[in-house]
Amino acid sequence: MTQDKKYLTLTTENFKSEVMESSGPVLVDFWAGWCGPCRMVGPIVEELAEEFDGLAKVAKVDVDAEPELAGGLGIQSIPTLLFFRDGKVVDAVVGAQPKQVLADKLSALIPVETRQ
Repeated sequence: MTQDKKYLTLTTENFKSEVMESSGPVLVDFWAGWCGPCRMVGPIVEELAEEFDGLAKVAKVDVDAEPELAGGLGIQSIPTLLFFRDGKVVDAVVGAQPKQVLADKLSALIPVETRQ
């Protein structure tokens, strides 16, 4: 994780440990630099990483840099945002969505006793 960013950059090397073996909720944004809607969603994902820091992991996968990872999860369109809990995909959103939609989906995965 970079010093100034709250989100994780996922690769084939760290995906298993950061997502599949995570006990808490994880939001993963599959994106590419050339994708217009991805550039719209990117800042929203970064804001969610700040807001959910300590409650959930928020991560990004550059599909151009990690085609095997994206392909292995069946990503066919970007942006695709996958919501994981206990290492399993429990929700997904394809295309640009309002911040509140994504925040609500992520909040729903956080145990009530953890939220304050």
